[in-house]
Amino acid sequence: MMKRMSPEGRTVTMLVGVVVTMGALSWAAVPFYDWFCRVTGFGGTTQISTAAPDEVLDEVVRVRFDANVDPNLEWTFRPMQTRMDLRIGENGLAFYEAINNSDVPITGTASYNVAPEISGYYFDKIECFCFTEQTLQPGERIEMPVSFYVDPSIVKDRDASWVRDITLSYTFHRTEPRRAALDTASSETIN
Repeated sequence: MMKRMSPEGRTVTMLVGVVVTMGALSWAAVPFYDWFCRVTGFGGTTQISTAAPDEVLDEVVRVRFDANVDPNLEWTFRPMQTRMDLRIGENGLAFYEAINNSDVPITGTASYNVAPEISGYYFDKIECFCFTEQTLQPGERIEMPVSFYVDPSIVKDRDASWVRDITLSYTFHRTEPRRAALDTASSETIN
Protein backbone atom coordinates (compact mmCIF):
# COMPACT_ATOMS: atom_id res chain seq x y z
CA MET A 1 0.00 0.00 0.00
CA MET A 2 1.42 3.39 -1.04
CA LYS A 3 1.50 6.23 1.38
CA ARG A 4 0.01 9.52 0.24
CA MET A 5 2.29 12.50 0.23
CA SER A 6 1.49 15.24 2.69
CA PRO A 7 0.55 18.72 1.38
CA GLU A 8 3.92 20.00 2.59
CA GLY A 9 5.71 17.21 0.71
CA ARG A 10 3.83 18.03 -2.50
CA THR A 11 4.72 21.71 -2.12
CA VAL A 12 8.40 20.88 -1.65
CA THR A 13 8.32 18.50 -4.64
CA MET A 14 6.67 21.17 -6.83
CA LEU A 15 9.18 23.81 -5.73
CA VAL A 16 12.11 21.49 -6.47
CA GLY A 17 10.55 20.79 -9.86
CA VAL A 18 10.24 24.53 -10.56
CA VAL A 19 13.88 25.12 -9.55
CA VAL A 20 15.12 22.26 -11.76
CA THR A 21 13.01 23.48 -14.69
CA MET A 22 14.26 27.07 -14.28
CA GLY A 23 17.86 25.84 -14.14
CA ALA A 24 17.39 23.76 -17.31
CA LEU A 25 15.80 26.68 -19.14
CA SER A 26 18.60 29.02 -18.04
CA TRP A 27 21.22 26.55 -19.26
CA ALA A 28 19.47 26.21 -22.65
CA ALA A 29 18.79 29.93 -23.13
CA VAL A 30 22.21 30.96 -24.50
CA PRO A 31 22.56 28.24 -27.16
CA PHE A 32 18.89 28.62 -28.11
CA TYR A 33 19.22 32.41 -28.44
CA ASP A 34 22.39 32.00 -30.53
CA TRP A 35 20.62 29.50 -32.80
CA PHE A 36 17.54 31.74 -33.05
CA CYS A 37 19.65 34.78 -34.04
CA ARG A 38 21.58 32.85 -36.69
CA VAL A 39 18.44 31.36 -38.22
CA THR A 40 16.36 34.54 -38.22
CA GLY A 41 19.02 37.26 -38.49
CA PHE A 42 17.57 38.74 -35.29
CA GLY A 43 19.61 41.57 -33.84
CA GLY A 44 21.53 41.98 -37.08
CA THR A 45 23.20 38.57 -36.80
CA THR A 46 24.58 37.64 -40.20
CA GLN A 47 24.45 34.27 -41.93
CA ILE A 48 27.38 32.00 -42.83
CA SER A 49 27.80 30.57 -46.30
CA THR A 50 30.41 28.63 -48.26
CA ALA A 51 30.02 30.42 -51.62
CA ALA A 52 28.20 33.28 -53.30
CA PRO A 53 25.03 32.36 -55.20
CA ASP A 54 24.94 31.89 -58.97
CA GLU A 55 22.22 34.53 -59.25
CA VAL A 56 23.42 38.16 -59.37
CA LEU A 57 20.78 40.87 -59.75
CA ASP A 58 21.13 44.22 -61.47
CA GLU A 59 20.01 45.96 -58.29
CA VAL A 60 22.78 47.58 -56.25
CA VAL A 61 23.21 47.61 -52.50
CA ARG A 62 25.62 49.89 -50.65
CA VAL A 63 27.52 48.30 -47.78
CA ARG A 64 29.11 50.62 -45.25
CA PHE A 65 31.87 49.45 -42.92
CA ASP A 66 32.23 50.39 -39.26
CA ALA A 67 34.88 49.48 -36.67
CA ASN A 68 34.96 49.84 -32.89
CA VAL A 69 37.41 48.80 -30.19
CA ASP A 70 36.67 47.88 -26.60
CA PRO A 71 38.43 50.40 -24.30
CA ASN A 72 40.40 47.51 -22.70
CA LEU A 73 42.03 46.65 -26.03
CA GLU A 74 45.08 48.70 -27.00
CA TRP A 75 44.49 48.33 -30.72
CA THR A 76 43.76 50.63 -33.60
CA PHE A 77 41.06 48.97 -35.68
CA ARG A 78 39.51 50.44 -38.81
CA PRO A 79 37.93 49.51 -42.13
CA MET A 80 40.25 50.02 -45.09
CA GLN A 81 37.26 51.23 -47.15
CA THR A 82 34.26 53.11 -45.83
CA ARG A 83 31.74 51.75 -48.29
CA MET A 84 31.26 49.43 -51.24
CA ASP A 85 28.56 49.33 -53.88
CA LEU A 86 27.85 45.89 -55.28
CA ARG A 87 25.08 44.08 -57.04
CA ILE A 88 22.80 41.91 -54.94
CA GLY A 89 24.22 38.37 -55.03
CA GLU A 90 27.71 39.56 -56.03
CA ASN A 91 30.63 38.48 -53.86
CA GLY A 92 32.27 41.41 -52.05
CA LEU A 93 35.70 41.46 -50.45
CA ALA A 94 36.51 44.13 -47.86
CA PHE A 95 39.50 44.57 -45.57
CA TYR A 96 39.93 45.79 -42.02
CA GLU A 97 43.21 46.84 -40.44
CA ALA A 98 44.28 46.15 -36.86
CA ILE A 99 47.40 47.44 -35.10
CA ASN A 100 48.58 46.39 -31.65
CA ASN A 101 49.66 49.67 -30.00
CA SER A 102 50.95 48.01 -26.83
CA ASP A 103 54.29 46.45 -25.92
CA VAL A 104 52.77 42.99 -25.22
CA PRO A 105 51.02 40.39 -27.38
CA ILE A 106 47.25 40.84 -27.25
CA THR A 107 44.48 38.51 -28.39
CA GLY A 108 41.14 39.87 -29.52
CA THR A 109 37.87 38.54 -30.84
CA ALA A 110 35.45 40.48 -33.01
CA SER A 111 31.73 40.60 -32.47
CA TYR A 112 29.62 41.84 -35.36
CA ASN A 113 26.20 42.81 -36.59
CA VAL A 114 24.53 44.53 -39.50
CA ALA A 115 21.99 47.32 -39.64
CA PRO A 116 19.18 47.52 -40.36
CA GLU A 117 18.57 44.36 -38.35
CA ILE A 118 16.23 42.85 -40.98
CA SER A 119 19.18 42.66 -43.39
CA GLY A 120 21.00 40.19 -41.11
CA TYR A 121 18.96 37.33 -42.52
CA TYR A 122 20.20 38.16 -46.05
CA PHE A 123 23.80 39.21 -45.33
CA ASP A 124 25.99 36.13 -45.80
CA LYS A 125 29.66 35.87 -44.84
CA ILE A 126 31.82 33.39 -46.71
CA GLU A 127 35.07 34.14 -44.87
CA CYS A 128 35.60 36.44 -41.91
CA PHE A 129 38.27 37.26 -39.34
CA CYS A 130 35.47 37.23 -36.77
CA PHE A 131 35.36 33.43 -36.92
CA THR A 132 38.72 33.13 -35.09
CA GLU A 133 40.75 34.79 -32.35
CA GLN A 134 43.37 37.27 -33.56
CA THR A 135 46.68 37.55 -31.70
CA LEU A 136 48.85 40.54 -32.55
CA GLN A 137 52.43 40.93 -31.37
CA PRO A 138 53.61 44.34 -30.05
CA GLY A 139 53.43 46.88 -32.88
CA GLU A 140 52.11 44.29 -35.35
CA ARG A 141 49.78 45.45 -38.12
CA ILE A 142 47.54 43.07 -40.06
CA GLU A 143 44.94 43.32 -42.79
CA MET A 144 41.94 41.07 -42.29
CA PRO A 145 39.53 40.18 -45.11
CA VAL A 146 35.81 39.62 -44.99
CA SER A 147 34.15 37.96 -47.98
CA PHE A 148 30.39 38.40 -48.19
CA TYR A 149 27.30 38.82 -50.36
CA VAL A 150 23.70 39.96 -49.99
CA ASP A 151 21.30 37.10 -50.75
CA PRO A 152 19.12 37.83 -53.82
CA SER A 153 16.03 36.60 -51.96
CA ILE A 154 16.06 39.92 -50.08
CA VAL A 155 14.12 41.49 -52.95
CA LYS A 156 11.26 38.99 -52.45
CA ASP A 157 10.84 39.69 -48.73
CA ARG A 158 8.16 42.34 -48.32
CA ASP A 159 9.73 43.47 -45.01
CA ALA A 160 13.32 43.69 -46.33
CA SER A 161 12.92 44.42 -50.05
CA TRP A 162 13.43 48.16 -49.45
CA VAL A 163 16.92 47.68 -47.95
CA ARG A 164 19.65 49.08 -50.21
CA ASP A 165 22.02 50.43 -47.52
CA ILE A 166 23.56 48.02 -45.03
CA THR A 167 26.14 48.80 -42.35
CA LEU A 168 28.51 46.00 -41.33
CA SER A 169 29.87 46.79 -37.88
CA TYR A 170 32.61 45.05 -35.89
CA THR A 171 33.77 45.56 -32.33
CA PHE A 172 37.01 43.98 -31.16
CA HIS A 173 37.17 42.79 -27.55
CA ARG A 174 40.21 41.66 -25.60
CA THR A 175 40.19 37.94 -24.87
CA GLU A 176 42.56 35.47 -23.32
CA PRO A 177 44.20 33.29 -25.95
CA ARG A 178 42.33 30.00 -26.10
CA ARG A 179 45.51 27.88 -25.89
CA ALA A 180 46.86 29.83 -22.89
CA ALA A 181 43.49 29.66 -21.17
CA LEU A 182 43.39 25.87 -21.71
CA ASP A 183 47.00 25.47 -20.50
CA THR A 184 46.21 27.51 -17.39
CA ALA A 185 43.09 25.46 -16.66
CA SER A 186 45.07 22.22 -17.13
CA SER A 187 47.86 23.30 -14.78
CA GLU A 188 45.34 24.41 -12.15
CA THR A 189 43.63 21.02 -12.37
CA ILE A 190 46.94 19.21 -11.89
CA ASN A 191 47.98 21.34 -8.89
